[in-house]
Amino acid sequence: MKNDQEQIDLYRDTYVRYLGYANEVGEAFRSLVPKSIVWSSYVLSSGYVLADTIHKGAKVYQEDATPQKIKNVLLSTSDTLLWQAFASVIVPGFTINRICAAVQFAQRKSIRVVWKTPWISTLIGLVSIPFIIHPIDHAVEGAMDVTYRKWTGYHPKGLLCGSNVSTRKKFIVMI
Repeated sequence: MKNDQEQIDLYRDTYVRYLGYANEVGEAFRSLVPKSIVWSSYVLSSGYVLADTIHKGAKVYQEDATPQKIKNVLLSTSDTLLWQAFASVIVPGFTINRICAAVQFAQRKSIRVVWKTPWISTLIGLVSIPFIIHPIDHAVEGAMDVTYRKWTGYHPKGLLCGSNVSTRKKFIVMI
């Protein structure tokens, strides 16, 4: 839970975050629906990723008064796009796909008719989604901190390029 000093991020701290997991729902249903439905879920999830990316870039553009405004916008949008792509689409999509594939493998090996119901892998995939969200978010955050953010010197909660501490504190409160 965020304290009163931190503003809630619509795209990461509310139920809107689940839109980024639309493709996981599609992956859970992959064995039961046409592939076009699965790919449509990826379109919805990618729309969420782009919305957050544009939102974060627009915030920096509106609030940054430093000479390096364009650089800060590019760093903010690229950071958001990478984070969201990995935390919302790539890693969770792969994870749910593999969970469902493992269940289907076990179903094929099972001799019990009850376990051969096609809905079982879908239900297990759907039930898995809430359990993978936060661990994946934290893992991607950590991976970004030691790779891309270290390489660029940019962190979404750190100082903007060309700014001082007081400017960035004011900026963080507004985001």
